[in-house]
Amino acid sequence: MITPSQLRVKRYFDFILALVLLPILILPIIILVLFCTLDTRTWGVFSQLRVGQNAKLFKIYKLRTLKEEKHILGKLDRSATKLGKLLRKTKLDELPQIFNVLKGDMSFVGPRPDLQGFADELKGDDRKILIVKPGITGPATLKYKDEERVLERQKDPDHYNRTIIWVDKVKINKKYVENYSFYLDLKFIIKSTFNK
Repeated sequence: MITPSQLRVKRYFDFILALVLLPILILPIIILVLFCTLDTRTWGVFSQLRVGQNAKLFKIYKLRTLKEEKHILGKLDRSATKLGKLLRKTKLDELPQIFNVLKGDMSFVGPRPDLQGFADELKGDDRKILIVKPGITGPATLKYKDEERVLERQKDPDHYNRTIIWVDKVKINKKYVENYSFYLDLKFIIKSTFNK
């Protein structure tokens, strides 16, 4: 099981790596924010409340990939633009999460931060997942890197997500917390970087 001292080392590593990467990523982030602003005709950064460490809510940052369009009947339709689909496929929409890491809301490695109604409702032994900060990548993220496409093929995507994918993610993330090591984090970062 991950220890308090391991959590501190993990945080120091996250902060230092984020500081090193920020000068490299800041210009691409600014350019992509401008492109997304023009593409979606609204501010190119999207923020949303997610469940974090110890079930505390925080605002996650992403590049905006969905465009809102009004139909004749006045109904709003949100769909990914061509640029948005590319950003989501390549995970570039998650670049602004480097600021979440700097702030201490997220880690580079950990369970993906969920919307309310998932991690915050875990019971018993499953709640150990909440000991760690949510991550940009991790074992479950790597396994389900094509999650959107998997869900698109289901008759009832929400039911499939809650009964199959989510249950498996909990098992994977529990194993990560129980068998944590710094080298494991390095392995997931390297795998995420080169296994696109």
